[in-house]
Amino acid sequence: MGIFDLLGFGNKSESIKELMAKGAVIIDVRTVGEFREGHIKGSKNIPLDTISAKSDEIKKLYKPVIVCCRSGMRSSQAASILKNNGIEVLNGGGWESLESKL
Repeated sequence: MGIFDLLGFGNKSESIKELMAKGAVIIDVRTVGEFREGHIKGSKNIPLDTISAKSDEIKKLYKPVIVCCRSGMRSSQAASILKNNGIEVLNGGGWESLESKL
């Protein structure tokens, strides 16, 4: 990981591939209704308003996490929460965009 990655200017596709190779879990932080309308196969739905309460459960997965939502705003908030709880996490942005990078 280079300085540009740390600043958020790195190649997100490469970071996603690296985390997926480590067995990353994809967490979609949209509402249950939004998730039902479409999502990445195999992703887990943990809405943003519950992510903080579920952080211990997520930590016990012992895997890196990639969070996604509709546009990247909610997943950015979720990534910050999880990072503050000591979880290796990447904001994957919008779920459709993330899906195209997998």
